[in-house]
Amino acid sequence: MSATMFLRHLVKPLRNTNNFYISPSTSTANKARLFSSTSAVMVKAGDTIPDVTLVEDSPGNIVELHKEIGTGNALIIGVPAAFSPSCSNSHVPGYINHPKLKDAGKVFVVSVNDPFVMKAWSESLDANKSSHIRFLADPSGAFTRALDTEFDSAKVFGQNRSKRYAITIESGRVKDVYIEPDNTGVAVSAAEKVLG
Repeated sequence: MSATMFLRHLVKPLRNTNNFYISPSTSTANKARLFSSTSAVMVKAGDTIPDVTLVEDSPGNIVELHKEIGTGNALIIGVPAAFSPSCSNSHVPGYINHPKLKDAGKVFVVSVNDPFVMKAWSESLDANKSSHIRFLADPSGAFTRALDTEFDSAKVFGQNRSKRYAITIESGRVKDVYIEPDNTGVAVSAAEKVLG
């Protein structure tokens, strides 16, 4: 049986685990591309933080975010790129300067960048670390993929990056998720929306 015949036999009208509708008229190439045996599940309320390591300030300074948060309260702010205009001029400064930030628990900014860039960015935004926000690098994007917040941005940033988001954690579990519908805007994940 040819690969085309096999796919026609295998892929009848159904929903695969990624909730893509696959019809018999879908091209063979698209059927192969859309069919997946594992599902991508975007982070949602009730989830725990993925057991994926991040780094802070230098490659050797490993941070296990799920352990850092433990059973406490926290806020994770995901950004597409350190030093980008929206991230540097409004999104992260909105949190640094928000009067309710101290009520959020431990606060982390995460980006698909290297730890040196994240350290320099942290120093440029909060030189005296008065906000107590920690800036963590996700160099390989593994944490971002575990949350299913990666988007195709290689044409702009040279590699895929994280959607802009904010995740509130209560008692070690995700309470609320604020993901920008256009991936990079600053609307639903802005400090005033998340912290009030």
